[in-house]
Amino acid sequence: MSKTVTYKMDLNNPPVLSEEQKARLEALAKRPDSEIDFSDIPELDESFWKNAVQNPFYKPTKQVTTVRIDADVMQWLKAQGKGYQTRMNKILRDAMLNDLKNHP
Repeated sequence: MSKTVTYKMDLNNPPVLSEEQKARLEALAKRPDSEIDFSDIPELDESFWKNAVQNPFYKPTKQVTTVRIDADVMQWLKAQGKGYQTRMNKILRDAMLNDLKNHP
């Protein structure tokens, strides 16, 4: 028999906070960052981040926008079949990441 207890929460319908919980959160929000005690947290230097990997579940939020694209570029993207917006996003993301890597 497992002793693991699992709780599931509907993120669209979180539980209501008690007045005491609300008061504690408000008090914490009012405290300045200078009062945070970091003494038990080790410094994270470059060696720590060297082997870091991006969260495999990371999914950037999408933003609806209007962009003017040359007609021939749009034809080329659409000629490759469904998913031209996804392909366009991938091309732009690859260019952004390449630029960030070369110009930190």
